[in-house]
Amino acid sequence: MTRHDEIAAGLARVRGRIAAACADAGRDPDEITLVVITKYFPASDVRLLVDLGVTDVGENRHQEAEAKHRECADLLGAGAPALRWHFVGGLQSNKAAAVAAYADVVHSVDRAKLVGRLDAGAHDRPGPAPTSVDVLLQVSLDPPDSPGRAGADPTDLPALAALVEAAGSLRLRGLMAVAPLGEDPVAAFARLSDVRRDFLADHPSADWLSAGMSGDLEAAIRAGATHVRVGTAVLGSRPSVQ
Repeated sequence: MTRHDEIAAGLARVRGRIAAACADAGRDPDEITLVVITKYFPASDVRLLVDLGVTDVGENRHQEAEAKHRECADLLGAGAPALRWHFVGGLQSNKAAAVAAYADVVHSVDRAKLVGRLDAGAHDRPGPAPTSVDVLLQVSLDPPDSPGRAGADPTDLPALAALVEAAGSLRLRGLMAVAPLGEDPVAAFARLSDVRRDFLADHPSADWLSAGMSGDLEAAIRAGATHVRVGTAVLGSRPSVQ
């Protein structure tokens, strides 16, 4: 089996899971954007994904993402298939401007310090016309005292959203979350649905919800996810050399 065939088979399985989850939840599969996470996989896999109709790929680490984006620059040229780059990992403030220079969507905005730096980087994006960067606010589903907790506290979302909306080169799109390790994702995503309901009351156009990965995408779709972030279920086990 060729690498093209392996990825095609993985995509078919994941798309089948998405369709089944949508049928179970009474949703249209066209409402779901599959973001294939290419962390540690080569740029050649990105090219195969594009050949197979994937329009959205995601990366977790800035250095790898920047290099891969550069290697695939020809995929963004005139007449090439549309390809959106998502940055989904934890974001260091000193890397934020550089990330905004190539990422079309940033999922992990969880503190005020990132906003100005993302806005500055987005303002300097190359191209003939100004383009904005789509931003998702990462909300924590962990207990407040959880070690290694990532994401903003739900109570901090209004102030963070206001900063993004005031930035000239950023566009507030919605929320992102990760189900805590060791917890039933159904329960975690139920909490996320409650947070999102309150958020949408104040920001009705920011209706994207990035939630769900290879192991819990069904629970996320039932909870209203519009974007699922899937890596290994499409591409297989990550390379041992990273």
